[in-house]
Amino acid sequence: MKRLYISLFILSGLFVSGCSDEFLEVDQTKNIPADPALVDSDAGATSMVDAVYNIFLSWDMSSFAWNGVSSIMTDDADKGSDPGDTGTDKDVLDALTFNSSTPSFSSIWNYNYAGINRANQALAMFPKLTQVSPALKTRLEGEAKFLRAFMYFTLVKGYGGVPIVDRLPIPGNEEDRLMQLTRKTPAEVYAFIEKDLNDAIEALPLKSSYSGTDVARASKGAAYALLAKVNLYQKNWQKVIDNCNQVTGYSLVSDYSLQYKKEGEFGPESIFEINGIGGTSSPGYGIGNYTVSQAPRGAGGWGWGFNTPSQGLADAYEAGDVRKAATIIFRGSVLYDGREVASTVSNPMYNYKAYSSAFYNQEFTDVNLRYLRYAEVILMKAEALNELGQTAEAIPLINQIRHRAGLGDTPATGQSDVRKAIYKERRLEFAFEHDRWFDLVRTGQAEAAMKADVSATFPSGKTFIVGKHELFPIPALVVQQSGGVTTQNPGY
Repeated sequence: MKRLYISLFILSGLFVSGCSDEFLEVDQTKNIPADPALVDSDAGATSMVDAVYNIFLSWDMSSFAWNGVSSIMTDDADKGSDPGDTGTDKDVLDALTFNSSTPSFSSIWNYNYAGINRANQALAMFPKLTQVSPALKTRLEGEAKFLRAFMYFTLVKGYGGVPIVDRLPIPGNEEDRLMQLTRKTPAEVYAFIEKDLNDAIEALPLKSSYSGTDVARASKGAAYALLAKVNLYQKNWQKVIDNCNQVTGYSLVSDYSLQYKKEGEFGPESIFEINGIGGTSSPGYGIGNYTVSQAPRGAGGWGWGFNTPSQGLADAYEAGDVRKAATIIFRGSVLYDGREVASTVSNPMYNYKAYSSAFYNQEFTDVNLRYLRYAEVILMKAEALNELGQTAEAIPLINQIRHRAGLGDTPATGQSDVRKAIYKERRLEFAFEHDRWFDLVRTGQAEAAMKADVSATFPSGKTFIVGKHELFPIPALVVQQSGGVTTQNPGY
């Protein structure tokens, strides 16, 4: 799939006007439809959807800002780096003292809407194409809707209700202007996401039908798994179970650590991951600075050293849990490819899941973001069963995850203890996979977890303000430029 990106950068000029680098345009109000004749082929139609995937390789979409708001803010990670290096705003994210002008929240907002805009462009163009294979067009429509749903899920988890931009706005049209500025309720956003995912389920093939570079594309299983996760956040427990049961053809890999190496990409456990193939020059085809920004820093290091594992995370692993060694790089250790981490690097721990053997110090990494794994389907189903009082059925699912981690059966038996066990397994299983902050908020653990996140920087822990920090601030510029139409979240 990524082989199409060279033509994609050229194709992007057909969609937006202005300077030559506007393939990174983040203003969702600017849309100039391409001439259908220019993309009326299988390759042309495919490139339009590749443009949506490509947004996930952006620095602002999936790298520094995303690590900040989904990981550094949590009890799993610290800012890292050196004390004097703020990383633009990673210090205030770590301290939970951010506000509506904190840049990372603008990056996440803008780039998700940029991706939504690309999906809307593709969906608006498809009906005009007559030379594209009908089966391919159907599949591509499904991919575009899956990706649009994925991005709206990110937005609603973070910001709460957001504007639903479901079509290409017409410049000067007042209804379309308000569409882009008026926040919908979370329930309305979730309903929109569910509709897109149900459409995607009908249109997408099974993962097994893909081959070659197409294995990176969204599949029917991915749509069912994401729908189950959307149900999870709304506590629609039976729907979680029903949709998890539709995710078939996947299995846990025996070696947990293999998933985070190049040879483990798109394995039997992988349901959806963002593909990076790496590069040593611009434009590269990997997530911008994702690896190097999290790599060991200082004497004997090769990176920036941000987003470092917390002592609390390290201490949370039980003795013998293989996930610890696969998740944390320790100062003075030797990595799986023989690279030594000097005892003189700045921080005691680093994120192993971000490491690339081939592009360890390059801007464009070949590391993939593992967004949906079969392990999560198992734990989502376990959580839903337990919440419905079917605790005995949930326990064997927890044990599947624990056994792969090299651990024995969970000692938990009652519903409350099993709930805690599931939360703990989610933390350790998906550490640094961008779920921890959202898990803390949706399960009501955030205030206590932040208070318990004690470190040299925060000897009394951190203060999570209930009624405020459950949501990110809407970027100040968005509120400002809306003339009062876009409302701010409480406390900001």
